[in-house]
Amino acid sequence: MLTNISSWDILIILVYFGIILWIAKWASKGKGGSGAAADYFLAGRDQGWLVVGASLFASNIGSEIILGVSGAGARANMPMANFEILAALVLILLGWVFVPFYLRTGVYTMPEFLEKRYSKACRNYLSIVSILAYVITKISLIIFAGALVFETIGVPFWTGAIVTVLATGFYTVLGGLKAVIYTDMVQAVILLLGTIAVTLFGIHQLGGWDGLISTLDMAANTEGNPPTERFFNLWRPMTDTEYPWTGMLFGAPILGIWYWCTDQYIVQRTLSAKDVSNARKGALFAGYLKLLPVFIFFIPGVIAYALMQKGEINFALENADQALPAMITNFLPLGLKGLAIAGLLAALMSSLSSAFNSSSTLLTMDFYKQYRPQASDKNLVRFGQLATVVLVIVSLGWIPFMKTLMGGGIFHYLQSVQAYISPPIAAVFLFGLFYKWINAKGAIVALWSGFFLGILRLVTEFMAKEGILIVGEGTILAFFLDINFLHFALFLFVFCALVLALVSKTGLPKTEEALRLVTFQKKDQLPSKERSRDMVLTLVLIVLVLILWAVFSPLGLAG
Repeated sequence: MLTNISSWDILIILVYFGIILWIAKWASKGKGGSGAAADYFLAGRDQGWLVVGASLFASNIGSEIILGVSGAGARANMPMANFEILAALVLILLGWVFVPFYLRTGVYTMPEFLEKRYSKACRNYLSIVSILAYVITKISLIIFAGALVFETIGVPFWTGAIVTVLATGFYTVLGGLKAVIYTDMVQAVILLLGTIAVTLFGIHQLGGWDGLISTLDMAANTEGNPPTERFFNLWRPMTDTEYPWTGMLFGAPILGIWYWCTDQYIVQRTLSAKDVSNARKGALFAGYLKLLPVFIFFIPGVIAYALMQKGEINFALENADQALPAMITNFLPLGLKGLAIAGLLAALMSSLSSAFNSSSTLLTMDFYKQYRPQASDKNLVRFGQLATVVLVIVSLGWIPFMKTLMGGGIFHYLQSVQAYISPPIAAVFLFGLFYKWINAKGAIVALWSGFFLGILRLVTEFMAKEGILIVGEGTILAFFLDINFLHFALFLFVFCALVLALVSKTGLPKTEEALRLVTFQKKDQLPSKERSRDMVLTLVLIVLVLILWAVFSPLGLAG
């Protein structure tokens, strides 16, 4: 039964669903009826920078990100917002360093690129790890976070989750990547409108920025509540157990390189660009958009905390991921509530469709096509559609497990898991572009040794938290588990880089001809008007990041 929601809110949500499904239908017809694999999996490789950038942003910003970052705001955990800000810098790397290689080689998937640079064994490793990661983390977390959205309006967990999974899977199957990225573009607009409305209305109800600060100051006088400056400080001491500044500056970018520059889920959007210039501009546009979450996700969490202190909304700080849903349900006026819910649904569906499409592309190109190299484009598309249907069914089957296993701190959980699987992949991709002497032997040893250490940390951490494993103080195991997850990502990256280099020295590199398209060459690119414009956009983006870092520090608002 729907609660605290008017007929106008329901109408807005229904109109949103109608628009998305109409756009998906239009995009699926826009394939030209050719049935070409490039049309279905890479949207015809003819997309402009606006579509690419909006899709990069929308596919990344899922409900789990919105609820996780706003929950961090309510808990005064602002360093978590640094993951969003750092993404802007990593997207610069995607546009300038990685994209030219991906488009030059004409690959469909990241594992395919890894095979061209190293070997088939490396390709198989990345394919398997990526698909497992999508099902266990991305898809399951997106569905769980979406369930929280539905529960805000009184829709039962199962009903809301099943409707959204089926609707998203339906248009993903029909239209492929083109349907995904065009719906992403619209959903990015809806998402921004909804979250900006929540922010502005919340600030207004508190009496403006000064009202927010005074409320936080009053709450800080109560024992146990964080001081006001903690809500606006991105930086913590190196000894901090959660988010030390050293981990943020040197460990978090490693997660970012894996996620933004080598993960099929994200990079597939840039592969759909008509050329390198549009792909680069799309990445830079997404970088500018990634500066917004601080203001439209994190600050609403702080606003929700202030409203809770004034007794206007109610949620438990132990499960602060409920902060934004509680604010939408109990505080927003009728009508605006529907827009905010539509924004959260947009985030949910865009991320879910991206996960479905990326997984089906990997299953098709890295497994089915390997076993049936002579398969026609029509058969590839058909298998991709079937793979998406299977993923939808598997996702629905995973829902009860996620409902049992997941709790608060979604965003922290997501980042910590990624810290254990991303370093070896980031090292193999990054160093492979710059150093021709690095070979397949070094790559596969680095990948598997890094994977073993990462999984060892993940499993032992879980067993220790559950009480299955007793860890004695002062032991090597205690030291191993006490390493901050961001510091661990940095150490694991350095370890994998050393293994990559040392093992590669024992073998022979590929021929110069084989490496021509997948490594940097000595010849310099001539400057052009387009590159100069992109360089200016890049420098402005870097300056904006530095300004944000200064504003949300002891030199600025936290002073």
